[in-house]
Amino acid sequence: MTKKLFIRTFGCQMNEYDSGKMADLLQSTNNFVRTDSPDNADVVILNTCSIREKAEDKVFSDLGRLNELKQSRPNLIIAVGGCVASQEGESIIERAPYVDLVFGPQTLHRLPELIASREATGLPQIDISFPEIEKFDALPTPEANGPTAFVSIMEGCSKYCTFCVVPYTRGEEFSRPFIDILKEISELVKQGVKEVTLLGQNVNAWQNTDEHGNDLDFAWLIEQTHNIIGLERIRFTTSHPLEFNDNLIEAFGRFPKLMNQVHLPVQSGSDKVLGQMKRGYTAKQYLEIIKKLKEVCPTISITSDFIVGFPGETEEDFQKTLDLIDLVNFDGSYAFIYSPRPGTPAAKLLDNVPEEIKKERLTRLLKKTDSFNIKYSQDMVGTVQHVLVDGFSKRHTDQLRGKTTNNRVVNFAGNPRLIGQIVPIKITSIAHFSLRGEIQINT
Repeated sequence: MTKKLFIRTFGCQMNEYDSGKMADLLQSTNNFVRTDSPDNADVVILNTCSIREKAEDKVFSDLGRLNELKQSRPNLIIAVGGCVASQEGESIIERAPYVDLVFGPQTLHRLPELIASREATGLPQIDISFPEIEKFDALPTPEANGPTAFVSIMEGCSKYCTFCVVPYTRGEEFSRPFIDILKEISELVKQGVKEVTLLGQNVNAWQNTDEHGNDLDFAWLIEQTHNIIGLERIRFTTSHPLEFNDNLIEAFGRFPKLMNQVHLPVQSGSDKVLGQMKRGYTAKQYLEIIKKLKEVCPTISITSDFIVGFPGETEEDFQKTLDLIDLVNFDGSYAFIYSPRPGTPAAKLLDNVPEEIKKERLTRLLKKTDSFNIKYSQDMVGTVQHVLVDGFSKRHTDQLRGKTTNNRVVNFAGNPRLIGQIVPIKITSIAHFSLRGEIQINT
């Protein structure tokens, strides 16, 4: 009997990847198919993220609405997974006793057993432990969903930045064996995938050893991935400046399949603030990485993360962030107003930057980074870009869409048979954070 599964995903690409794995797992073990509404689902999963402010409040707000649904359908199973589940644990059941399952990012593979136990006992099930590689060993063979795919190569974080909850919700860093990673990518390529994005909280912290005990780093893994026949593009996210070594920098000049785009969070341009964040590098060291990247790959597009209004941030500190942005010419950013996350060291600091100043600084920062983003787009008008066509345009369903090597979305008219192919597109104009273009071949 076919059952229906609804998953609402919050947060990062790691969560998007995990949600896909949950769906694949429950389809293979319990014959679940995904639905786009909780109203007709047998199981509803909230795959949560605790990075943003008041994340827990938003989860409980959603749970309140789901409780109304459960009143009319008592057999509905409501599950909370992801980082809020790891952080809150049993308190989720205490606040919302109608929740049936609570599981963490590292125990999603136990979903079939958790569902079976809930149905057999009638009691809520909680598993927020951190069994490392077991998760990947238990997941089914990956199934491609279009020409692009995410592949998780490592999880967790051991950096313990003072503002971040990830080490507490996803555990310490651990790397998947390279044999398993390359096998998964090869399987996806057989199914038509042309581009993979290697995922990790600190993806470039990946490390392994070979059969002789020799150390293997992330640049080595990129090289092995580059050698897979049929794969045409490689991306990765999110990287950390501490492990952005010369081997990785040189990879952008050595391997044509590695796209000319990198997301490298800096968070602040002030050494004082970086020290309080426990980031482990200075602004000068960050800029040296960028300089080397631009030397080996002059066309590289660089995006970053910023936290505005960290405790103790002065106007001078913030100006140093703006100055760093001017030096790098970031092609885009994810910028957030600081808010204390429960359980982190920074939560003990005096949050002494007024909210109105935080908002004003965020506006100034986004105005600057957006201006660079627009300039990059304007400079691409009139050029011919190689675009991997990955589906239909979201706004204009009669058009196709795809991405350039530097990760720009392009919408254009074309035959649907081009989906999955890399085609030359002449950029004709810019739209709101996307481009428009025309095919340069006969279709």
